[in-house]
Amino acid sequence: MANSGFQLLGYFLALGGWAGIISTAALPQWKQSSYAGDAIITAVGLYEGLWMSCASQSTGQVQCKVYDSLLSLHAHIQTSRALMVVAVLLGFVGMIISVMGMKCTKVGDNNPITKSRIAISGGVMFLLAGMNLGQLYLSGGPLLASPCLEGHSFAAPVPMKKEEDNNTTDSHSLPPAENQS
Repeated sequence: MANSGFQLLGYFLALGGWAGIISTAALPQWKQSSYAGDAIITAVGLYEGLWMSCASQSTGQVQCKVYDSLLSLHAHIQTSRALMVVAVLLGFVGMIISVMGMKCTKVGDNNPITKSRIAISGGVMFLLAGMNLGQLYLSGGPLLASPCLEGHSFAAPVPMKKEEDNNTTDSHSLPPAENQS
């Protein structure tokens, strides 16, 4: 079993990761988009998170609205919410179990084998919380990011020709004609 210094270092690193999970779950910047009108005064930044959506105007005013109903949200947001809550709970349980299993605490001090097993199970809880976030990325991460990437092309846009009369059209504006019988 590792010495107390390594146990404390691992515990504080895991505690920092758990605090990161909590802050990530609370922040509304999961999906970001912006809108700029004709003038810079009408620029608006839109942020959507797991719990609320916010609009930030160029004047510095921020307005947030908490989602009204869980059932009206998209499935990937519901899944992401559930996985984040489970990760926070697993991290909390891992934090409690890890404290009980460390060498520097007096809980269960009479049996060192049981104490080391408790410490290992606390570490496993922290690992499960982290793997839960990996599952979150695999299941919902690309779905959360894809609406932000829609409409953006890295290629130069092709200018469309204007129709001069009803008989001529641009070949890019209409799908190919089908055989009609």
